[in-house]
Amino acid sequence: MRGHKIDTLALDNYQRAARVVLANHLVTRTYPDRIALPLIRRWATELREDLAELFGYRLEVTETTARVFPVLDHLDAGRPARTLGERVFDRRRYAYLALALAALGRAGDQITLSELADHVAAYTGRVDGLELSTDRAADRDAFVDAVGWLTRRGAITLADGDAGGWASDPEAGEALYDIDRPVVFALFRPPRALQHLHSVRGLLTEEAAATSVSPHPPTAAEIARRVRRALVERPVVYTDDLAPEERPVLAQERIVTDVELFTGLRAERRAEGVALIDTSGRLSDIRFPGTGTLAQVALLLAGEIADRVLDIDNPLPLRSGAPDAGEVLAEQLDDAIPESTVFAPLAELRSLDSLGKEHLPDPDGLTGHAVGGVATYPLVDTTWVRETVQALADRYGATFAAQWQADIPGLATEVVALLQRLRLVRVVDDGLLVLPALARYRGAVVTVRTKRAAELFVTAADTYGRDTTGTEGN
Repeated sequence: MRGHKIDTLALDNYQRAARVVLANHLVTRTYPDRIALPLIRRWATELREDLAELFGYRLEVTETTARVFPVLDHLDAGRPARTLGERVFDRRRYAYLALALAALGRAGDQITLSELADHVAAYTGRVDGLELSTDRAADRDAFVDAVGWLTRRGAITLADGDAGGWASDPEAGEALYDIDRPVVFALFRPPRALQHLHSVRGLLTEEAAATSVSPHPPTAAEIARRVRRALVERPVVYTDDLAPEERPVLAQERIVTDVELFTGLRAERRAEGVALIDTSGRLSDIRFPGTGTLAQVALLLAGEIADRVLDIDNPLPLRSGAPDAGEVLAEQLDDAIPESTVFAPLAELRSLDSLGKEHLPDPDGLTGHAVGGVATYPLVDTTWVRETVQALADRYGATFAAQWQADIPGLATEVVALLQRLRLVRVVDDGLLVLPALARYRGAVVTVRTKRAAELFVTAADTYGRDTTGTEGN
């Protein structure tokens, strides 16, 4: 590992570069900021070697881009594409994004927004159930969200005009974009030709994607890389999340220490597993605890759940784990493969491959209880969660952002989704399974700051919070 040979005074700079490249698999001259690419280029040789040795990742660095080609061991539903306003992409926006990339790959150095929309609209005519009509405001808004995603990453740069004006009135508004072709080509680089896949699992590692014939037994180095990948890709790595051959590797001091040295993060080891604590904020896509209504209500709800679990007078029922979220996502994506045009043979192969297979629950997470060798978790029911969020709103609602004061059910849904992304709970049909890492947020003290008269006209973030000493996590 090259990190061992870097001078102590320069190590912090190298670790910052490592965190940036792990958090942003594509870095351009402007994304995520203007200092990221020069930082990565400074350490390109060391990063390339360490990423390959520790994780099996490949790094390509050019004058205008740095691209990491990761190895996927599982699908993760917790990292969706988001609009500039932080709304999660829906299927239509994903489709427009993919088709816009295809159109940009065939374009010249510049393109107008209306021209790009015309190309995408033409492509949608070849896909059953998909359409882009510039006469519909909803379609224009979704298309502009996809264009904004590309703009944010530097694939296209606004040269003139305004996308918002076009979205409001395509007859009166227009926008002109410069196309950065290296970024466009770097954005979509699948590990395998999609035409040759009959399941989304084909994008995973060969071990994870295998469905019938077992691959060759993994070597010790391959197992170690899988464990290191889990450490940097998941907020918490529970021991029971891992394959039997991976569990003793997670307990090895050197494996975790190597990741700590590479990233500059501190590992928190517990009997249930390991979590990397990111106090820098440069690796995590979510800061928790954090500011804003969602993060703070999530912290409040986590504390309430922890108290509920510890209530010995009213013990909670125990439930085995739900199916792995990645497997559920794979099934949903496979079911969405079009059964027409070039994908017809692939859909048929997928159907034949699935014959005779049972999809059994795959217990996930770690708990102090086991029934018949299967891990179980405390279950808090949906009604209790809704009532608790409502009670928090009744008590602290005056400090919530206005949009959430008017939508408490929506607030509850988003807060639960955040806790699940952090691997603190697992959502099931009738409630939440409480995972062990949630316990680190118990016992915090709530304080509410009263605004002084001079502050009444000052815009500020939420004014309530918890004592979060020692609870900074990724």
